[in-house]
Amino acid sequence: MSLSRWWTETTAALGDHVPLPLALLLLVLATTLAATGWYTFPAWLPRRLPRLPRRRPARPNPGGTTPAPATPAPKPDIPLATTLTVADRLAAEGRHGEAIRERLRVMLHDLADRDLVRVRPGMTVTEVVAVATARRPPAGPPLAAAATIFSEVWYAQRPATAEHDHRMREHAVRLRHVLADEPAADSPPDAAGTVTP
Repeated sequence: MSLSRWWTETTAALGDHVPLPLALLLLVLATTLAATGWYTFPAWLPRRLPRLPRRRPARPNPGGTTPAPATPAPKPDIPLATTLTVADRLAAEGRHGEAIRERLRVMLHDLADRDLVRVRPGMTVTEVVAVATARRPPAGPPLAAAATIFSEVWYAQRPATAEHDHRMREHAVRLRHVLADEPAADSPPDAAGTVTP
């Protein structure tokens, strides 16, 4: 049987049971639903599919003793010196944008260690600066200058230079002196100013 003959017989048989206007309406409705589903494909899928809990088979204990309950291992905290080394290594490789980001992380780590700021997910650099400045006003200038550099490099997507990294390092040192209540070493007059592009 040829395809055209099969199509003719199938259409005739369908026409005997379903009126043609209703068949066209159902076809248009099915096409509309398929097109809408295709257009909005990711939106109607659940973000996370439910998972069934896995049961691990019990292992035989040859010694007869009850094993101690497993305790979660503490998350390793990256030491501050390691983070500084990472920033210096990135700067030496010419990856100044990433070095600036690492230096800002060190500054945020210093603020969190002294309970000046509790950094939450989604918190912007400007919000961190505002909270830290409200709790310790002398920390405001180096933090604001560092935030300006970070924003220009990461948000405005300006190319990072060694000068940006050098200034970021100076701001980190000034912040550390402020947080330790030490007098800061003399810095260049524009250290707390804005970054020139």
